[in-house]
Amino acid sequence: MKSIKLVNIKKSFNGEIILDNLNLTIPAGKFFALIGPSGCGKTTILRLIAGFEQPDGGKIFLGDEEITNLPINERHVNTVFQNYALFPHLNVFDNVAYGLRIRGFSRDVIENKVLKMLRTVHLDAHIYKSIAQLSGGQKQRVALARAIINEPEVLLLDEPLTALDPKLRERMLIELIDLQSKLKTTFVYVTHDHFEALTVADQMAIMNSDGEIEQIGKPEQIYEFPVSTFVAKFVGTTNLFKGVVSFADNVAEVSLGLSNLIKVYVPERKSWMVDGKEVFVSIRPEKILISKKEVEGFANKLQGTVEAIIYHGRSTQYNVRLSNDHVIHVFEQNEEHFTKEVIDYGDSVMLYWQKENAVLLER
Repeated sequence: MKSIKLVNIKKSFNGEIILDNLNLTIPAGKFFALIGPSGCGKTTILRLIAGFEQPDGGKIFLGDEEITNLPINERHVNTVFQNYALFPHLNVFDNVAYGLRIRGFSRDVIENKVLKMLRTVHLDAHIYKSIAQLSGGQKQRVALARAIINEPEVLLLDEPLTALDPKLRERMLIELIDLQSKLKTTFVYVTHDHFEALTVADQMAIMNSDGEIEQIGKPEQIYEFPVSTFVAKFVGTTNLFKGVVSFADNVAEVSLGLSNLIKVYVPERKSWMVDGKEVFVSIRPEKILISKKEVEGFANKLQGTVEAIIYHGRSTQYNVRLSNDHVIHVFEQNEEHFTKEVIDYGDSVMLYWQKENAVLLER
């Protein structure tokens, strides 16, 4: 297991700066997800680690070893590409065995290693099938087996599930988690899909459109406590309010120009948290209770009118318009179908949430 460290990395293409003094540390043995919008530099980072691209400045370390200028074949790193990059003229066994043959292993060693790896990725029933006979999920597993069989210290995955249908993608995510936990190899998973990242990652980094890292942390930390409006919006769905703040002990009161203030619990006052500052408040849709009734015990209450109801199966989404035309999204779990309160289009409703469930943001 090896960590990866990128120090002051610079990279430009055709005069356009993609990465500018980027610093990133990926811990050894973790399933690390790197997410951000298209064009932010995620894949460039992977290609720099793999050696397909050279940085214009800065250094790259694998463990304690600097690999900035090391040839691709001397880096203990393998990559699984979005398009799989399998050899169509070779069958499953030969695709997976290819790297071992290049390295000069004996026939017996190759056979034992390949069969063991194909059992690990649940392909032992398809050993001699041609690539053309496989489904998308099976091709993905062949690509994973081929990359892992060489026992890389780091496995790079560049949006590997994009071509799969949603059901198969969900199953493959679980298989990737299981595979990484068995191998204990450092996985670096690049995606623009926040659901994939939240599902697989031990840790994740969020990149913005300028190629800067906005936040690094555990998935639950990033989802529950985003550090900026960009992170709050990119990772999941959120409601954002903008207003002027004042503080009383550990509670921030944000005036929205409505008759109500939004209250936010602030466990620690940071330097930017000063009275009179314009700030943002983020509240996730599933943290909000929607009701036509008066409900006691909540710190925050806003009134609005239901203008859309969207059934998602496991949950129902309500879009509620406030008197100032601000639209609030609410997700309600469909766990009590026969006893839940009936809410319809055009209903006047109250929205409730606790001050501990909102997050105060400077930007």
